[in-house]
Amino acid sequence: FWAIQALLVFRCFFFLDNNIIIICSSLSWYMPLILLNATMSPSKKQKTENGASDSLWELDEETLNSGAVGFTASQLFIKNPACVAYTYDDVIMMPGHICFGLNEVDISTKLTKGISLKVPFVSSPMDTVTEHKMAISMALQGGIGIIHSNFEINEQADEVRKVKRYKNGFITDPICLSPDNTVGDVMEIKEKYGYSGIPITCNGEMGGKLLGIVSNRDITFIEDQTMKLQEIMTPREKLSVATQGVELSEANEILKETKKGKLPVVNDDDELVALIARTDLLKNVEFSQATKDPVSKQLLVGAAIGTRPEDRKRAAALVEAGVDVIVVDSSQGDSVYQIEIVKHLKETHPKLQVIAGNVVTPSQAIHLIQAGADGLRVGMGIGSICTTQEVCAVGRAQASAVYHVAKFARKYDVPILADGGIKSTGHITKALALGASSVMMGSMLAGTDEAPGEYFYQDGVRLKRYRGMGSIEAMSKGSEKRYVWENNSAHSVKVAQGVSGAVQDKGTLLRYIPYLIQGVRHGMQDAGVKSLTETWEKLYSDKLRFEIRSPAAQKEGGVHGLHSYQKRLF
Repeated sequence: FWAIQALLVFRCFFFLDNNIIIICSSLSWYMPLILLNATMSPSKKQKTENGASDSLWELDEETLNSGAVGFTASQLFIKNPACVAYTYDDVIMMPGHICFGLNEVDISTKLTKGISLKVPFVSSPMDTVTEHKMAISMALQGGIGIIHSNFEINEQADEVRKVKRYKNGFITDPICLSPDNTVGDVMEIKEKYGYSGIPITCNGEMGGKLLGIVSNRDITFIEDQTMKLQEIMTPREKLSVATQGVELSEANEILKETKKGKLPVVNDDDELVALIARTDLLKNVEFSQATKDPVSKQLLVGAAIGTRPEDRKRAAALVEAGVDVIVVDSSQGDSVYQIEIVKHLKETHPKLQVIAGNVVTPSQAIHLIQAGADGLRVGMGIGSICTTQEVCAVGRAQASAVYHVAKFARKYDVPILADGGIKSTGHITKALALGASSVMMGSMLAGTDEAPGEYFYQDGVRLKRYRGMGSIEAMSKGSEKRYVWENNSAHSVKVAQGVSGAVQDKGTLLRYIPYLIQGVRHGMQDAGVKSLTETWEKLYSDKLRFEIRSPAAQKEGGVHGLHSYQKRLF
């Protein structure tokens, strides 16, 4: 009142609002302005020096609830009058507000209750995907690999040991030859693998007594391919070697001083335990994101087992080899057989982390959680090489499966692993946004250098073999235990639940995984979430919004309208 009276006295005043000076000469002009200024909400009223609002305006409830900004996950998956299950392609995320840089996006997560990952990627326990090379590379880059079970027990345990023994820069499984091998054998290795620096041991195997080394210069001018290596190799007494336990920096100095290309590492009995190559040292990268045991500094690794009684012996051998997590591998996880083996593992090896599955509904998940599972594997019949839904008429669309199981398992603090159906970084981002703590990939990784198998060419395209563990080829190697629980005449006929095929070359994981990581970060940034923890908070508080895409919308969201194009991932 007194302010108005004072202004009336002067008949002319300066009304300051939004950094704009307004000159009024009568009460009839300035009274509405005073009332407007008094009633404006603080978020619209407060301004900074440059004119920007201190806090962003928020949508009114009517607009928010109209579907104009998408729908909540509960509206899509729970209030679902059409009773429809959705795949990753069916769902699209709505963009959010970006107030952070790409490098600030945190994708660290939990694989199980007791294992954390810097990167939410897991390689599938398939015989064309994960053996020790894949597991090592995945762990070095922040993920983890699960060794498949199409091995004899001792072979699978050895694969685990190779990962646990790995030390960055050290070759722990070099190709070795014996003195009785020939120059032709070296030339064959050189043609196949591209190098010719080969240790010579007494038995031609790693762990044998070191007798010498053959390098490219030893064979360059040899025309007789049948000449034995003992005649041309550099003998042990002329070699520079390092002793077991040497640090990488020390080994590097030895190579610099001796100007050698290879440095054998031997134990006290002069047996070969590792090899260091100068070329590898030059390419050596420090992997700060590596998934390691905080005490031993060894890489973490997982392995798969079945649900049969003999798999208990397999589990014991894997634990002795140092495995960190066991995945109980079954196409349908809600069985008395799996419940029994999960209970056995938790009782016999209480420190061991156990991932159970596969499941697609909370009714399946609750039994495995009750049995003591530390994580759940979600997915049934949705892999690119899987035919379970077609053959058995059982399964679920993956987006729906991930959302429902993750929402339920969250009550028990059990992380879930979205297994299958991943074809792009967009699918990874959607799986994580729907509640998955990590994703398991098969075909996405099968064409990389680190995957088992040899490359071949077909129609000018470089390919690698890839097959489902439910294919007849894989089942003949032992994976039928994933699909059949009893051995008797009634089950003598194998019913394939997968196919064999080929995938295109993707190069090395050292380039491919960084591409996947960056793609997920871009997706999370566009959705306006800075971490996976924030993603899940917004998901379950109905702040993360989605829509269902029509077939035409899915087509529009991909490459279209071109006569031809070339798609390069990175």
